[in-house]
Amino acid sequence: MTGNIWVGILIPFLGTTLGAGCVFFLKRDLRPIVQKSLLGFASGVMVAASVWSLLIPALDMAEKTLGKMSIIPASTGFLLGIGFLLLLDRLIPHLHLGEDKPEGMSKKLKKTTMLILAVTLHNIPEGMAVGAVFAGIVSKDAEITLMGAFALSIGIAIQNFPEGAIISIPLRSETNMNKGKAFTLGALSGIVEPIAAVCMFFLADMLESILPYILSFAAGAMIYVVIEELIPETTEGEHSNSGTVGFALGFVLMMIMDVTLG
Repeated sequence: MTGNIWVGILIPFLGTTLGAGCVFFLKRDLRPIVQKSLLGFASGVMVAASVWSLLIPALDMAEKTLGKMSIIPASTGFLLGIGFLLLLDRLIPHLHLGEDKPEGMSKKLKKTTMLILAVTLHNIPEGMAVGAVFAGIVSKDAEITLMGAFALSIGIAIQNFPEGAIISIPLRSETNMNKGKAFTLGALSGIVEPIAAVCMFFLADMLESILPYILSFAAGAMIYVVIEELIPETTEGEHSNSGTVGFALGFVLMMIMDVTLG
């Protein structure tokens, strides 16, 4: 891989790390209205990225060989991505912030470990999306530009910033953890993104003929996270409107970045 691709793959992890660093500056948990706004913003970025950076390029690639049947790879990959995350959600033991009952297979794990695993599940599809898009750059058939790939990477990094803060700050307050350890765990929750990105990049590079399936697969995985985890958290209790506003801002920002830079 070239230097530009390595940089693009690592940018989202940088966003998570910077967000986790907020634990050194904020003395208490984020206010509910702020947290819902940030979660809504993250949701908007992920939905827009799924459409403009993943599904549309997948359709364009498949149309060259399949014509109107280009919808088959996009639909199949999308549904497989949903199914893959559903399977991980069922298998991996994890605990969401503010919840007492863990999900996934029953395992005797520490609360901190399960909190980290919950965030890791969010980050896997984001890493897959980045890897798939950068694989599209080296593909002869994909009409994905380097700037378009960087737009996706930067957009995910922007939404990773609040996610890093949302995990590190509650880790400190809910588990009485020191700031250094909370920061480290918050940052490491995003390390799965470059790992997933590299795996997806080489998979897509080796299997270039099914790149439309891989792009739409990543889109389905991201949409699963939005619908299953992020949106419900923004609509619970009060201040749900702030989540809606955050979603709109995130969606528009990612759309603008992808269209203008792509």
